[in-house]
Amino acid sequence: MAGTVLIVGGTAGIGREIATSYARRGRDVVLTGRDATRAAKVAAEIGGPVSGIALDLSRPREVAEALAGVGSVDHVVLAAIDRDANTVVAYDVEAALHLVTLKLVGYTEVVHTLADRLTGEGSVLLFGGMARVRPYPGSTTVSAINAGVVGMVRTLSCELAPTRVNSIHPGIVGDSPFWTGKSLDAVVTNTLTGRLATMAEVVDASVFLLENGSVNGVDLVIDGGWR
Repeated sequence: MAGTVLIVGGTAGIGREIATSYARRGRDVVLTGRDATRAAKVAAEIGGPVSGIALDLSRPREVAEALAGVGSVDHVVLAAIDRDANTVVAYDVEAALHLVTLKLVGYTEVVHTLADRLTGEGSVLLFGGMARVRPYPGSTTVSAINAGVVGMVRTLSCELAPTRVNSIHPGIVGDSPFWTGKSLDAVVTNTLTGRLATMAEVVDASVFLLENGSVNGVDLVIDGGWR
């Protein structure tokens, strides 16, 4: 019997779309968000064998308790993110610590907590981003963390074998609600495809990384050939 698909950061954006995709395939899905009421609401909106629980990755000491009710797990998707514009000149230490804790310590603590519940039949997928190779003013923390995701894939794929570990690094996703109303023409001009990636394409790529049994230790870029 197939285990659960856990989507950490599944109440909005691409995380929610991945949860919806697996629910439509009849898989048991647990999605998480920082607020229990919102997580339960989103799970009900998706419908099917989906439940929602509260999980705050910026509070890693509470992760084990939050995941105590989750049983055997085939796939873990670590899609929770936070956005940070934090320049060196006006450095906000608390904001930096929050983001580092959420994405590096929090991601790892989820895997640590579930290590003995991973079935070995699936994989772990970490979400990074392209700021690791395309920095911008204020991206020092974000760029460093997304580069850190690549390092995590290297170590976790060794430690968790035969469970596979991969990461996905979307560029600007054109139909993401975050970019609504923002001008993206300059980015489109610099892509080889002449268009931006869509949420559906990122979901397809995510499912490929999760499901393909020969894909391991891969850092997949989804950005339309942005140059």
